[in-house]
Amino acid sequence: MPDLLPIPDKTLEILKEIPTQTLIDALWVKNWPMGYVEGSRPLQLGQKMAGRAVTLRFVPHRPDLAEDKPKGDQSAEYVAFELCGPGEVLVIDAMRWTYSSVGGDIKFFRLHQRGVGGLVTDGGARDSQSLKEYGFPVYSASTTAKQGPAEFWPWQVNDAIQCGGVLVRPGDAVVGDDDGAVVVPHAIVDEVIQIAHEREEVEGVIKAQLEIEKCSPGKYYPFNDRTWQLFEEKTGKKRGG
Repeated sequence: MPDLLPIPDKTLEILKEIPTQTLIDALWVKNWPMGYVEGSRPLQLGQKMAGRAVTLRFVPHRPDLAEDKPKGDQSAEYVAFELCGPGEVLVIDAMRWTYSSVGGDIKFFRLHQRGVGGLVTDGGARDSQSLKEYGFPVYSASTTAKQGPAEFWPWQVNDAIQCGGVLVRPGDAVVGDDDGAVVVPHAIVDEVIQIAHEREEVEGVIKAQLEIEKCSPGKYYPFNDRTWQLFEEKTGKKRGG
């Protein structure tokens, strides 16, 4: 894939206002995987998130690995932290080890200092109360009191990873709301936004018509020929226009 320019901050602000379910619908229209990070739930409700993915991969613990891995601030997680800011979301592949901790209060204080856009993992997060106070959106498979190093270690930064069964490449858009987190591939982000906005408008037309007709949603939903005819009549717009 050719090198792409980073997703602009202005585009991230647009994504932040699109519901995750609408983004999933748009990905489905494009015949791309849905991008929903399974098992990763918001630590607290009412927050919205959109940022460029910085990826971090964990691997299982083994004594020789513990000896070989970089130490101190050269450890992979700290390298990843320094790549994060308000326009980035740190995405951690914890291999779906739900109750294994990818970090907590002391480690993630640095993300708070850097004003990170968010954190997403399919593992567990410690010190949930402190993380809530830090203010950035956190999506994790659980909260846990367990320590991580006895079970796995941060190992690789900014390569393609999985998180919650979804492929995440560095620079992809990661969007979150109360319903979870969704990965929008960098290569199609503008098309997804266009489709999502159209679908939001169409669904508004459908709901207004259901109020009038008081009929089964199945008449117009899922989208069908009658849906697009209604949309054109009500808005004067063509599909994809």
